[in-house]
Amino acid sequence: MSDTTTGVPVPSSPRSAPSDVRAVSSTVTGGGHRPEIEGLRALAVLLVAAYHIWFGRVSGGVDVFLLLTGFLITGSLVRAVERDGRIHFGAFWARLIGRLAPPAAVVLLATMGAMYLWLPRSRWADVLAEVRASALYHENWTLARDAVDYLAREAAVSPLQHFWSLSIQGQFYLIWPVLITLAAVLASRSRLPLRPTVLALIVAVFVVSLTYSVYITGRDQAWAYFDTGARLWELALGGILALAITRVRMPTRVRVVLGWVGLVALVSCGMLVQVSTLFPGYIALWPTLAALLIVLAGTTGSPRGVDRLLTWPPLMALGRLSYTIYLWHWPLLVCYLEVTGRRLATPWGGAAILGASILLAWMTHRLVERGLEPFTRSADRRSPVRPTVVAALFLVPVLVLSLVWTERLEQERERRAHEIASPESYPGAAVVADPSLLDSLPDVPVRPDPEDSKMDLSSHHQEGCHVNLASEELVVCDRGPADAEHTLALVGASRTAHWYPAVEAVAEKYGWRLVSFTKSGCPFGLAPSTRDGAPFEECEVWKEKALAELEELNPDAVLLSSTRAFVDGEAVEDGYTDLWWHLNDLGIDVVGLRDLPRLPYRGGECVEAGDPAECTSPASRSLATVDPATLEELPPNVEPMDLTEYVCPGGSCDAVVGNVLVYWDHSHITATYARTLTPMVEKALLEATGW
Repeated sequence: MSDTTTGVPVPSSPRSAPSDVRAVSSTVTGGGHRPEIEGLRALAVLLVAAYHIWFGRVSGGVDVFLLLTGFLITGSLVRAVERDGRIHFGAFWARLIGRLAPPAAVVLLATMGAMYLWLPRSRWADVLAEVRASALYHENWTLARDAVDYLAREAAVSPLQHFWSLSIQGQFYLIWPVLITLAAVLASRSRLPLRPTVLALIVAVFVVSLTYSVYITGRDQAWAYFDTGARLWELALGGILALAITRVRMPTRVRVVLGWVGLVALVSCGMLVQVSTLFPGYIALWPTLAALLIVLAGTTGSPRGVDRLLTWPPLMALGRLSYTIYLWHWPLLVCYLEVTGRRLATPWGGAAILGASILLAWMTHRLVERGLEPFTRSADRRSPVRPTVVAALFLVPVLVLSLVWTERLEQERERRAHEIASPESYPGAAVVADPSLLDSLPDVPVRPDPEDSKMDLSSHHQEGCHVNLASEELVVCDRGPADAEHTLALVGASRTAHWYPAVEAVAEKYGWRLVSFTKSGCPFGLAPSTRDGAPFEECEVWKEKALAELEELNPDAVLLSSTRAFVDGEAVEDGYTDLWWHLNDLGIDVVGLRDLPRLPYRGGECVEAGDPAECTSPASRSLATVDPATLEELPPNVEPMDLTEYVCPGGSCDAVVGNVLVYWDHSHITATYARTLTPMVEKALLEATGW
């Protein structure tokens, strides 16, 4: 899934991140230093950064780090059980958080500073929420939720999205000691060898997680990408390698070949596979097995071995900085693209980003990681106190600052919401119907404020009647008297739902019963729906429920979208007319509302960034010259309805009309502007229905 959306230039989603596997010893389970792992980490982070910076895609590098994390952590924990007879949970977690948290906190603080300087205020609340999610290691679930929330997917990429992988690893650090302890207890009580018991349990985790990963990736890849359960098998594979590697004996020549095969496979993965739209699933075996081959090859001692490259001192030095390089490169890239207005970095711009990332990583390593070692080191290595205190000293200020800042933003938003917007100051679409109003239009701030525009939603959304991409639930909102003379149903996707404020006002004026239920990304027709090229099962289930609801409700009319506008054109969606004929057979009238144009800019962010007069686009960019629905052979129950002229007057889609922000993103109008369309919607509905 690409996160590059129309409008503000953003890079693809950061779907690969390194693990700070330096938090444990770089030794194999059976002992023996593995210097090539440092070089492998360096190679992986360079692939990650290069693909992000210059190609706007991902490389599969996250899978290498997940495997290495599983490999090193499993070995460390098993040795702890063999040495001490148990795992000291507090000390284990404290050492990790004491190493991981301070550098992350520094980057989070710096990102908040960069947000203040360079990012639009309309994005601040989201970034601050992700600061907290990243600091508390659940950023992956925040991104997973947004991946299935159509409206959230419209937002620009966050400078903190790269914390998703670190969050998964943080959750792994909580789970794995418990798993190893469980295996140790089973081995002790059953009088079984420890390592085979641990191996059996990890293999079970691998099989269950991989099976789930294949299933959920096929069903909902956007969610699966960030799902810990769909990624756990990669860490488990590293654990299996840690326990099995000491039993592997191969000739040097074979290991040389394996090493180079693994390296070539790893480097080519991002070139040949669209990682962001296919992973995790079984395809993620490509980079994980490639890394596994390199680790199996080990230190060959051969001048032709891949370990000679991976143990090159400059590469090993970068490997020691891999965690902090990754922490810095993504916020730098996002801010660079925001400031320059580019979608991808230039060759020299990208080199500057990479160079700055390495420099900041080195400074963070020297001043923070190494600088804190005297404070985190304790005479009793089992004591969790010192590293925990150090981590808290860094994380607590980040959390407090983000919470206080968020509260301040909320207070400002509430103040703006309570401002009285008179029709004279904010006529909105009324200036289109009566251009003379422009002569007396006052110079006042745009409303809704661009900072608040994403939250400018109708009661239909606020009451949960509009469901997201992942939901199959049909949430029906019913307003007006049950015995009303006329019942109108509003049904469809999000670009039908954004008309609700005006439709609600008309229904209330005339005493109609208004029933509404909508779902993101789910065009209401009888043809099978797809999402990202795959069957959209949740939409199909929802449509079945919606149609059954309409058959039971038997409204006088249904208001739904009659066309669908895309970036490069407009058409009547497959299955629309079939649905209309079906509703005709049920005796239900259809008011077919033409779709609105899509914009090359995000309304709120464009207005916030500069002169609103520059935020404009021709309607013809995405709409046909003539409403395509009027060219169809329509059933007798269908009446087309086109209100484009009141949203894009004169064929020009401006960000602000009558002092009111029209679009909050590039395809949805604000609830405030929709309310100013009430007189136009009223006239059109009365003409279409004859009520």
